[in-house]
Amino acid sequence: MPIRKANAVWRGNLKDGSGNINTESGILKNTAYNFASRFETGNETNPEELLGAAHAACFSMALANALSGAGFKVNSIITEDKVHIEKLESGFTVTKIEVNSKADVEGIDNITFQKHANETKAGCPISKALSVKEIVLTAELK
Repeated sequence: MPIRKANAVWRGNLKDGSGNINTESGILKNTAYNFASRFETGNETNPEELLGAAHAACFSMALANALSGAGFKVNSIITEDKVHIEKLESGFTVTKIEVNSKADVEGIDNITFQKHANETKAGCPISKALSVKEIVLTAELK
């Protein structure tokens, strides 16, 4: 399986600094992010927005796979994630992710759909990554 890569560069302190994000696909190329866009209001991206996009995309794909694998025709799945970040005693923390998904699926009842949606919530790869037990760090001082 492929290993996906992205990188981020940050210059300066937290409040006055700024950074850029890049993905190996080139979809994000020198995409700006900063303090204001993360913790206040701003026009740049931020890690929580990107996390929400990644999870919403993963959830939609995984749910489509589960439903079509169960024999249902999936016309569309639209998922929006709302990622909540709060300042706690321990520091800024993602405290909740609301997943709102609307699916157009032929021949399915709500009970069956909810079963597949809940299994997908727990089983999609990005959902699993949010509770990953191991993060391997290599840090070098220049």
